[in-house]
Amino acid sequence: MNKSKTILEILQDIVKTGIINPDKIKDLSIEEQELINNLHQDGLINDALEFLNSIKVDNSWELFKKKLSIKEKHSIPLWKKAFKYAATIIVVIGCSFFLINKYKVNNNDLKISSDAIELILESGDKKILYTNGESKIVENNGEVIGSQKGNIINYDSKTPSKKLVYNELRVPYGKTFNIFLSDGTKVFLNAGTSLKYPVNFIKGKNREVFLEGEAYFEVSKDEMHPFIVNANEMNIKVLGTKFNVSSYNDDSEINTVLVEGSVSLSSDSKPNDASLLKPGYKGSLDKSQSKISFKKVDTRIYTEWMHGDVIFRNSTFKEITKKLERNYNVIIENKYNELSLKRFNASFNKNIETIDDIMTSIGEIHPFTYTHMDNKIIINQ
Repeated sequence: MNKSKTILEILQDIVKTGIINPDKIKDLSIEEQELINNLHQDGLINDALEFLNSIKVDNSWELFKKKLSIKEKHSIPLWKKAFKYAATIIVVIGCSFFLINKYKVNNNDLKISSDAIELILESGDKKILYTNGESKIVENNGEVIGSQKGNIINYDSKTPSKKLVYNELRVPYGKTFNIFLSDGTKVFLNAGTSLKYPVNFIKGKNREVFLEGEAYFEVSKDEMHPFIVNANEMNIKVLGTKFNVSSYNDDSEINTVLVEGSVSLSSDSKPNDASLLKPGYKGSLDKSQSKISFKKVDTRIYTEWMHGDVIFRNSTFKEITKKLERNYNVIIENKYNELSLKRFNASFNKNIETIDDIMTSIGEIHPFTYTHMDNKIIINQ
């Protein structure tokens, strides 16, 4: 078996078991063993595999080593200089372009696809998460603070911390992702959402997170440490409860819907003027007036998005298109002005029905024509 395929199998085994088996790497050179250990330590094994599986790997490892040997005159091995920000690339490509430009590669300058799920560490380093993979969440000091499997990040509650260290997860349009925080709180993030949160909470301080977009929270109860969600201009304070918060920048309102327990709502403009929200009610903050109003609602309408359901009740077509853009990662341009204010009741499941299915269904209620090219939909009369 050639070296490239051996390396591939070793990486696959690490992803599967979560550890490096000394017996499997013992026949590699010291340099190769050190490189694999560093990949594992920095949580880049899954990224390396993702790239390896996308190209022909027959000679990539040997080609990389050949290019490496040309540069042996450097006092510091080439791969060590390039490793921190380009390990997954140099391991599998080994081409002169990256060798020549090794000093120009910077993690924060890498172009990230607009549909990528992005984890930003305290250091500012960025990591792309793949919902079909697994990886370790590792800080710059090599400390493993959590793990990712599929569409869930799980943070280690046993990792001690004396200061607040924040991570931020950004979920693009068209996708969802879940975070299990170190205190046991579960957060389900909807499309187009970012959440900034502590890796570990500090004893004696509030548990505080920062939300833009939409998320459903199942907060672990801790009477000594209230849980606070900062959602732009609205602040939600809880001890232990289940609720949904929608706080998109381009919406006129910030909405909190309580499923279970109790929460206290206040606005940035009136932080001391807090109101209690009861289960089955929605608290809405009008951004233009900084005023919170309350309304009894069917909570299912606001929480079923976690199962892929997109539900509209007496919603204008303009409101519908905004939600469809987020859920399907499309741009909808409506040239049929009369349609914008039409109201609809409808339910769809984005895991089953395509955006074209939805356009067709709505068109049967109020006829219109449309064109769909790439990720843009243009609606005509």
